[in-house]
Amino acid sequence: MADDFCLFLKDSLNIKPPKKSPLVLRMIVLTFAMVCGVYICTICLKQLSYSTKARFLNVEVVEMPCESHNVEPFEKPYVHYPKPKTFSRAECACNPVRLFAILSTQRSGSGWFETLLNSHMNISSNGEIFSVKPRRSNISTIVETLDKIYNLDWLTSASKNECTAAVGLKWMLNQGLVQHHEEIVKYFNSRGVSVIFLFRKNLLRRMISILANSYDQDAKPLNGTHKSHVHSPHEAEILAKYKPTINTTLLIPNLRQVEEMTTKALEYFKSTRHIILYYEDIIKNRTKLIEVQDFLKVPRRDLNSRQVKIHKGSLSDHVENWDDIQKTLTGTPYESFIHEDYKI
Repeated sequence: MADDFCLFLKDSLNIKPPKKSPLVLRMIVLTFAMVCGVYICTICLKQLSYSTKARFLNVEVVEMPCESHNVEPFEKPYVHYPKPKTFSRAECACNPVRLFAILSTQRSGSGWFETLLNSHMNISSNGEIFSVKPRRSNISTIVETLDKIYNLDWLTSASKNECTAAVGLKWMLNQGLVQHHEEIVKYFNSRGVSVIFLFRKNLLRRMISILANSYDQDAKPLNGTHKSHVHSPHEAEILAKYKPTINTTLLIPNLRQVEEMTTKALEYFKSTRHIILYYEDIIKNRTKLIEVQDFLKVPRRDLNSRQVKIHKGSLSDHVENWDDIQKTLTGTPYESFIHEDYKI
């Protein structure tokens, strides 16, 4: 009996330890997994951050602006590196480009002068862009057109494409230039546009050229076509046969009007970087063309033109009522026009 009681007590005291709760184990595993996940995510984010920074650094290297080598500090506002939308400048992308505008009046030799500039392999002068009225209808269309030209996106026969070193246009004073002079001066100064003034000293000769050109527009003696400029002596001889008759009553007022217009233009644009040229001076002294190339900072080259002058020799040979003109201008500030001339 005693043995049975002892066995009972032994069995009663032999208690097994309770099993751990499966919920606690799951919580431990979940916590460990979360910690590992957070750590892994942190490492990944750091790697992505370094990768993104590396890509940004690469972009910055590609977009780094071109440096203006061998350019004086005061000239830097006039040096540009256009990025055309219509083509790639390729290896010439970091070749500097100068912006210019030829400001002139009709029949002052600007067409001939522009062909001289365009004979230079690095100069592109795009012609009389604002002869088309819609382009000069307001200052917005003017600026839009200028931006396109100076960004090398205005493609003409004069375009030198990627390796252009100087780009510009020919602009007559009566083509919105004087009308919007304040806004255009601001644009020129902000964009670093250099101005080339080209005028004619002998305004009487200019007037004769205008009248003859107007006659040619209507009569078209060259096989029914109108040509403002010719490329052969034969064509020049045909056009020179016409001798206009000048209205002497309006002669002095007309000369004064042109004189005042050019004076105003010089005053309006005096704050721009500019050079003043006269047609007669270029005819007499071709070193003036070297001055222009130095002004545009392009390599010096021999410039040439295929254009042939129409009205050669004495003015008296090219006007019908020469005696009346002499009487009208004698004793006036414009008397020198009937005496001063040049040979070509």
